[in-house]
Amino acid sequence: MDVSRRIDLHLRCRIVPGRRAEFLEFLRNAIPYYESPGGITVRLLQDIGDAERFIEVVRYEDEATYVRDQERVANDLTMKSYLTRWRALLAEDPVVEVYRLTSP
Repeated sequence: MDVSRRIDLHLRCRIVPGRRAEFLEFLRNAIPYYESPGGITVRLLQDIGDAERFIEVVRYEDEATYVRDQERVANDLTMKSYLTRWRALLAEDPVVEVYRLTSP
């Protein structure tokens, strides 16, 4: 496994109508925790034509950081609490996509 390559996780989601402000406030509070181990940055993209559709882009500096964070998602109680609160704001199941930075 080449641990030097960046990993990008895309969480495509639609939030419950009328809860946009709550969703954004949640992320303002959650992102510092998500990024706290280091080597992780989170960005939020909003669909230009749909104020309730977003993509959360989680960028891991390398594959090792991604693997460690997946362990945190599976085992850390604080992370599980954040994810439970996040899911409650979604109108449907998110689409999760994982990409590895590749050179042509």
